Amino acid sequence: MVPAFTGLGAPYWDPHARGALFGLTRDTGINDLVRSALESVCYQTVDLLEAMVNDNVPAISTLRVDGGMAKNSWQMQFLADILNRPVQRPTTTETTALGVASLAALQAGIIGSLDEFADRWQEDVRFEPDMSDLDRQTLLGQWQRAVHSTRTFGESR
Repeated sequence: MVPAFTGLGAPYWDPHARGALFGLTRDTGINDLVRSALESVCYQTVDLLEAMVNDNVPAISTLRVDGGMAKNSWQMQFLADILNRPVQRPTTTETTALGVASLAALQAGIIGSLDEFADRWQEDVRFEPDMSDLDRQTLLGQWQRAVHSTRTFGESR
């Protein structure tokens, strides 16, 4: 699945690309569709991290995750596998709200620095990559072909 429902954002920047499902058969079921949607988020994460490296941002050795999707252990393991690096899930997965509260506490003088907030981060689960290089490269190649098939390359539709 390429979830380009409103085009493709970073790093492709193709507003005319359209979402697509590939490899459907008459045996394809809801579980296959859900899995492909979850996997597509992981593939997009690979694309974004590669784009960051291409923009001279140092590569990360471990990815910290948060939010609702981070609660899905299957997806976090797939993310670690496809990134080929560890993924850390914190004890508190809703860290966006916690971050806002911490900034407010910093402004109010309740905490002295953002380092005090960062020191409170606690790992719940660490997902280690466990996929062969051949399997990873095969899956990433399929993803790139799928993305390429949805791109418009500047054409308006």
